[in-house]
Amino acid sequence: MEKEESSKIIRLAHGAGGVLQEELIKFITKDITLKNVNNGIGVEELDDGATIPLKDYDKEIVITADGHTVFPLFFPGGDLGKLSVCGTVNDILMMGAKPLALTSIIIIEEGFNFDTLQKIVHSLNSTATEACVAIIAGDTKVMPRGTLNEIIIATTGIGIKDKKIKIVDNGLKPGDNIIITGSIGDHGTALMANREGLNISTDLESDVSILIEIFNAIKKEIDENLIHAMKDPTRGGMAGALNDWASKSNVSIVIDEEKIPIKKQVSAICDMLGLDSFNIACEGRALMAVDSNQSEIILQKIKKTKLGRDAMIIGEVQKDNPGRVLLKTIVGGTRFIDMPLGEPIPRIC
Repeated sequence: MEKEESSKIIRLAHGAGGVLQEELIKFITKDITLKNVNNGIGVEELDDGATIPLKDYDKEIVITADGHTVFPLFFPGGDLGKLSVCGTVNDILMMGAKPLALTSIIIIEEGFNFDTLQKIVHSLNSTATEACVAIIAGDTKVMPRGTLNEIIIATTGIGIKDKKIKIVDNGLKPGDNIIITGSIGDHGTALMANREGLNISTDLESDVSILIEIFNAIKKEIDENLIHAMKDPTRGGMAGALNDWASKSNVSIVIDEEKIPIKKQVSAICDMLGLDSFNIACEGRALMAVDSNQSEIILQKIKKTKLGRDAMIIGEVQKDNPGRVLLKTIVGGTRFIDMPLGEPIPRIC
């Protein structure tokens, strides 16, 4: 048995947002002794970020960290620089916090082109400016040729929120409605379609975007704790995010397939490649679990934004079958949506 354990190796799927990634994270974090500060949210909760409650103040710091590796570096709708800021800022927003600042670590392979680096750095800086988020610290390293594939950007996001705002993965309540702010699977599918060798002709673009516009539109409901959970369904897609919620909140989530917004191009490409669009990453969408009495009001506020015009209420939270996600299919049956083993498309975020 000991020999079996020692011979286990890290697979690409261990970093892909599903069951195997959970296994890897638990392995890495199991021996951490101090897992939070001032009884805030920490490593134990595995949320989109952590919190540091400030003693004697009604505020708490929200912090998140993310590594970004994507291929190709430039894709329809975005690039590595834009993705790095959007992914980090969105994680802060999903905790109900106002983003304030970023740190940025750029690790570059020897031989990388300065012109390409300039484009990526310009995109990173302009996206941060758009979000009104300062870049306040960072680091740069160069790795020997062949020890890294082009470039990786790692970021830390810092935000602040009122202590009274409780938007967490284990906050779902039976009766809540589930909202998705736009079509699913656009990001991962757009990247896959534009990789060399596939020759898929499509006008599909990544949904990579900062969710501040939507956050501001529903700030009143956030402050009043009418939104119980928010999550951007990145690695693992919608299936991964919903299963994470159901497990942590000990509830079931029932989704109506007919109401899930999916672009025809996404469905066609997924069918062609044998992929499940529910497992494909988004980078500019939010899932929300909201008070059912206010869900229609919240939905209409989201739909008035540019990013949220295709938002839909797609399901509800129930007591039965805790820990499971169920899909009411178009043909009238019901099936489980399982936690994906891993993201089927590597190097997407």
